[in-house]
Amino acid sequence: MTAHTLPVATDAAARIADLERRVARQEALLQREDDFHRLLEQVVLHDGALEDLCTTLAEFFGRACVVTSTDGRVLARATATEGDTLCGECFDATGRLLVESEPTGAREFGDERDHRAFVPIVAGGSELGFLGAFTKGTAFSDTDLHLLSRAATVAALAVTKEQAVSAVESRYRAEFLRDALTGRGGVDVVDHAVALGWDIDRPLVVVVAETDEDDQRTERSPHEVRALQERFARAWGWAVRAKDSTIPVAGFSQEVVALVPVTAGMDTDEVLRVVGALVGVVRGEGGGGRRTFATGVSRIVTSPDQLSRAYAEALKAVSIGRQMQGPSALAHFDRLGIHRLLALIPESEDLRRFVHESLGELATHDTPENDDLRRTLAVLLDTNINVAETSRRLFFHYNTLRYRISKLERMLGPITTDPELQLTVAVALRIHEMRGLWAEPR
Repeated sequence: MTAHTLPVATDAAARIADLERRVARQEALLQREDDFHRLLEQVVLHDGALEDLCTTLAEFFGRACVVTSTDGRVLARATATEGDTLCGECFDATGRLLVESEPTGAREFGDERDHRAFVPIVAGGSELGFLGAFTKGTAFSDTDLHLLSRAATVAALAVTKEQAVSAVESRYRAEFLRDALTGRGGVDVVDHAVALGWDIDRPLVVVVAETDEDDQRTERSPHEVRALQERFARAWGWAVRAKDSTIPVAGFSQEVVALVPVTAGMDTDEVLRVVGALVGVVRGEGGGGRRTFATGVSRIVTSPDQLSRAYAEALKAVSIGRQMQGPSALAHFDRLGIHRLLALIPESEDLRRFVHESLGELATHDTPENDDLRRTLAVLLDTNINVAETSRRLFFHYNTLRYRISKLERMLGPITTDPELQLTVAVALRIHEMRGLWAEPR
């Protein structure tokens, strides 16, 4: 009797112990979830800011937390340990989350790297961004992922509120900036800017950025176009504020304008480096589903009454720069050269005929050979018919270049000896580059 009873009693005790462990584990999970909800309540009751949410989640999960826009721009972040940094492998060099390669859900690693989890932030059926949390040593459980999704609801409230407030402020700021750029800012324009937290009483350049996609000729709905333009303006706002919160920046219906401070006396290359750094941050290395955009830069202005002239220069630079360089152009007004004059000429049959008659088949046949010949012709003209220098720039053997020059002269005439022909061909080639006038005139 005793021999049969002992195993049964032992088995029952084991099942009871296992049940007690499960109950204790479930109780711990419920307590953890209850603690988490109380923390979220405190965040909501204390204004519900994204920074507060990130700080709370970083401490709760023991490592870090981040909130980003839909294209990966970081809106808020926090770490549990002061001075700590987030893992670099899921962010690019500009600090943008690589949303195109970082999946939602939990990710586990067997080494000492951070475990992380991302969930979407959604409100009203629209995706507003992503909420991510990081831990070290302990992977995220299904319960943790559920808690993070609950936190995303609080993040959605914060993002929605910030966007609503920002929309009102942005409209007011945009109206003031437009008035300042068109000369209607009034005599107290500097003081008004200061009241908005902006500084325009210093050397600066006007920067205009336009998306390469033509929103006037698109199959997108007006709502989608407006949302994309607002996101584009926010990206510039984030990039500018990270550099200097006193830089004026606003989104208009077709472009984003920023008044970027520079040092008086800067040359064009230095100005382009300053603006180019901002452009790189906004692009975020081109990821996250961003639309490409072109950027135009004005000459330096030293007083607010020069803003209207600079704005016109930046608008011209972005328009002509795109024609000269294609999508994603970055152009300075002083680098437009003769293109400034050519842009004033409306496209017509006369213009098309001029290009066709000056370039012959180089203008009417788009082939790899003609591409090479146009490139050779452009460098030859740029070097003032210096054959040795042209050969060096194009990495051609001297005899190869001589053969190409002979072919060009059979097609165009004595371009190496006739200065007037050189000017005509050079202008026609510039127009061809800008307008892409392939078709033969009627």
